[in-house]
Amino acid sequence: MNSITERSAAVLFKGNPASLLGPEIKVGDKAPDFRVVDNGLQPVTLATDAGKIRLIAVAPSLDTALCDTMTRKFNQDAAALPDSVVVYTITVDLPFAQKRWCGNAGIDKVKTLSDYQERSFGLNYGVLLKDLKLLARSVFVIDAEDNIAYVELVPEVTTEPDYTAALTAVKALL
Repeated sequence: MNSITERSAAVLFKGNPASLLGPEIKVGDKAPDFRVVDNGLQPVTLATDAGKIRLIAVAPSLDTALCDTMTRKFNQDAAALPDSVVVYTITVDLPFAQKRWCGNAGIDKVKTLSDYQERSFGLNYGVLLKDLKLLARSVFVIDAEDNIAYVELVPEVTTEPDYTAALTAVKALL
């Protein structure tokens, strides 16, 4: 059985050091596979949108103001991207809650995905908060060949990511 890497005090959560489970993913790495579910409980893996550029925004919960803002911003930005790009938001919220939230928020470009079942995205991408079992705020861009092209692990989970840098990374791949 593989042991899980623990990265102590890798981020802050509300000013307090928080440990992450899983490896540190770096630009140039092969994107790890994962298994999450969409709003209809259908599995989504790295292969689901193979051949496309994937911008993956990771957040603790859509039911918080900052995660709401982040997902709305990426939804707005996604509208200007070509069909060769897919934008995901991954949280551990239940798929039913994600679907309700998207309907209420008018989210139609971002695909919300849930890591509630296995936490495989969180563990494989090194963003699972050990004690809270939530995902740390982060952004990954994966190119069409499944290579990591951009990583931002937001140092304080309760702050916003660098939207411009993430979109610049996506546009550089077009």
